[in-house]
Amino acid sequence: MQLTRNKVLSLIGLAMKAGKIKSGEFATEKAVKSGVAHMVIVAESASENTKKKFGNMCLYYEVPIYFYGEKEELGRALGKEFRASLAIVDENFTKAIIKEMGNQ
Repeated sequence: MQLTRNKVLSLIGLAMKAGKIKSGEFATEKAVKSGVAHMVIVAESASENTKKKFGNMCLYYEVPIYFYGEKEELGRALGKEFRASLAIVDENFTKAIIKEMGNQ
């Protein structure tokens, strides 16, 4: 299981290097509302308010949302300190990440 978890975080890191991620609350929200987000990942350790906000927004805009990892893990994968939310703006990275999450 740990290996798969690392693989998901590695894919997130690769997507970041490729410029296919919008991270942070404001950028994630903008990506969803402008229609470029293919999926949203919110840290399991994010506040209930943040989870509810993105949950409702993704439902409305029909963007798949996943609650995954801790803020520190997501941040590390992105080369930042910590991140509660991020949007993947590439279809192929989205498919790969969802596939790995399904393997857990």
